[in-house]
Amino acid sequence: MPVYLDHAATSPIRASVLELYISTLSEIGNPASVHSFGQHSRQILEQAREEIAKAINCDRNEVIFTSGGTESDNLAIKGIYWDVNSKDPSKNVIISAAAEHHAVLDAINWLVDSQNAELYLIPSDDQGVLDIAALERYLEQNASRVALISVMWANNEIGVIHPISEITKIAKVYSIPVHSDAIAALGHIPVDFAESGLAAMTITGHKLGGPVGSGALILRRDQKLTPVNHGGGQERNLRSGTPDASSAAALALTITEAVSEQEDLAQKHQIMTQRLIAGVKQIASDVIVSAENAQRLPNNVHFRFPGCLGDSLLFLLDSDGVSISTGSACTAGVSGPSHVVLSLGASNDEAMGTLRITLGHSTKDQDIDAFLEAFPKAHQGAKKAGLTRR
Repeated sequence: MPVYLDHAATSPIRASVLELYISTLSEIGNPASVHSFGQHSRQILEQAREEIAKAINCDRNEVIFTSGGTESDNLAIKGIYWDVNSKDPSKNVIISAAAEHHAVLDAINWLVDSQNAELYLIPSDDQGVLDIAALERYLEQNASRVALISVMWANNEIGVIHPISEITKIAKVYSIPVHSDAIAALGHIPVDFAESGLAAMTITGHKLGGPVGSGALILRRDQKLTPVNHGGGQERNLRSGTPDASSAAALALTITEAVSEQEDLAQKHQIMTQRLIAGVKQIASDVIVSAENAQRLPNNVHFRFPGCLGDSLLFLLDSDGVSISTGSACTAGVSGPSHVVLSLGASNDEAMGTLRITLGHSTKDQDIDAFLEAFPKAHQGAKKAGLTRR
């Protein structure tokens, strides 16, 4: 039986979500239309907004529906930067971290390359833990030039959790808006938008058992941003385009279920990941567990194997019916060292020998058993192949 352990890339759609998604796809009507069909579609959309707001503790008007995480990150980073910088051109610095998702880093780097922005990266240690004291020192000297801060709630590759409330508390002193990509965190640890102090937060559904193409930007009511695209003025005039009521309904149910089961599932996942770490260490005594001594997501384990290529491990395990990842799926097909592992101070070779296992709502104990059964042979084969790159 094939085993799937790559939920941080995407997770199998939940049966309940699939049923709802299919039923709402058959509905007729543009939510902007005034006839009964359109108003029914609008009702589906607004009900979804209410459900998401309840699940993550925000106001319903703060939920801006998008096509997913990448769009939400771009809308937040570019939109907030443009708004702040247009009012005060001296505010052209964006603060982030070297291990951020490419949806964040690439959006920032585009602003650096074409919009005269500057980037300051918060230093981190070899566990991926951010140096908050360094951030404070930087702001003491440069706060008047900072347009926004963008730091993910938890790293999607190595699982380290960042102190978002601490960062927003520091930023509040200088009235600096903070955005966080919370995709890896939502459903695995408590995520409360109102208590976080964030100005904006990115979420999506397909990592939790929803359909691909469903996401949202949670934008505080008093936070301004310049739209990235223009048209009909939907979603508070911030994201034009006909709203997808079906995806919104599916996203809402996905998040509601994921949040409701989060505490119980986290306990189960913690036990499973401890089994994985112990089992792998018995076979590969030289393995490095990324962020092992940091606060990490309960569903995430990231290994580094000296003398092995992660791709070799991936292909050998896949041939035995076990699907895992070497890192972020958003750089899939590009053979190169992980920028996240490099940010920990690892060498290029070490950053090529990675393996990421992420658990989800459908993970069973038998999946862990299957991985631990297949791993010794795969590790032996990868060790024998060494660091030879094809």
